[in-house]
Amino acid sequence: MAVVRNSRARATTPVAEAGRNFLVRRDIAFLNHGSYGARPRPVFAAYQRWQCELEAEPVAFLGRRLSGLLGDARARLAASVGTQGDNLVFVPNTTHGINIIARSLPLQPGDEVLATTHEYGAVERTWRFICEQRGARYRAQPITLPVTDAAALVAQLWEGVTERTRVLVVSHISSPTALILPVAEICRRAAAQGILTVIDGAHAPGHIELDLARLGADFYVGNCHKWLCSPVGAGFLFARPERQQMLEPLIVSWGWQARTPGPSRFQDYFEWIGTDDPAAYLSVPTAIEFQAQHEWPAVRAACHSLASQARERIGALTGLPHICPDTAEWWGQMCAVPLPIADTAEAESLQRRLWEEEGVEVPIVAWQYRYFVRVSIQAYNSPRDVDRLLDGLVRLL
Repeated sequence: MAVVRNSRARATTPVAEAGRNFLVRRDIAFLNHGSYGARPRPVFAAYQRWQCELEAEPVAFLGRRLSGLLGDARARLAASVGTQGDNLVFVPNTTHGINIIARSLPLQPGDEVLATTHEYGAVERTWRFICEQRGARYRAQPITLPVTDAAALVAQLWEGVTERTRVLVVSHISSPTALILPVAEICRRAAAQGILTVIDGAHAPGHIELDLARLGADFYVGNCHKWLCSPVGAGFLFARPERQQMLEPLIVSWGWQARTPGPSRFQDYFEWIGTDDPAAYLSVPTAIEFQAQHEWPAVRAACHSLASQARERIGALTGLPHICPDTAEWWGQMCAVPLPIADTAEAESLQRRLWEEEGVEVPIVAWQYRYFVRVSIQAYNSPRDVDRLLDGLVRLL
């Protein structure tokens, strides 16, 4: 198969100043920011400074200062995602937050938890595990591809809603297919029917504009270590004020029946769960400030443009149709492009060979017996990275 070079790709780059700050290797084509993220130098330096402060006087840091420091960091994060600091708590990652919610909700035998077929595997496993324990039922409603109309997608999801549906679990940005789902409308419609909404926002913070107050979810979990570019080990759990009393501690510690209660039971239960390194949480404001200083809306737009060129070039190579329109309504800096692959063994071989033979780090994703290359573009990527991926696909497919 032949591929035609896109001359525009050589002329379009993300914001170079922001890209130069990242620690990611430059001798490879790192097109997998969506899995674990990558950190800019100033953010990683802040992370190390917090660790050094802890080491200098652990008792003062953990015993006397930490609560105030976490409160300040929460407030800064909350302001960036459209809520108040007391409405969220830090968690290590979204899977941790999903487990808190799933284990807390009072599911009864016969209740149903409805999700889509686009959910992340660990999240799906969590809900199936809990439903099996409680005698409830986990159902994944098919959302077929391609998607072109938000109202039609919501209508297709609602085909799975029954009188037993108690919880809707939906990704804000799907991990396997990289689609931005219309979660505001899903939350609005669910609230009208008394159905709780749990939104998996692992890929949303720093990737798209996020306003939790307007979104209307009952519960929302997000990662800061992916597109917000904070250190690994920083995520958050949001709960609407009227839903916070529903959540029980995943790990029981001093916050349960606290002698000196904090601002809320929500904070007591989840802020202090034993000795840990809080440096990743405390570095989140530095990550937010880094993106503000580097005109992140412009960075996002440049990244989307480069990803769009990669998407079109891969599509021209394979001849396969795309799964959604090429608009920011449906995807941002990450896109999933169909590949002519027959089975998992072939997919795993392609991913391994792209890395070992071409120096291209990119996931080949399996979804509903179809296979995609999921391309992430961040500020440090360049058209050369896309060229390298295309060269590899031409040779290996």
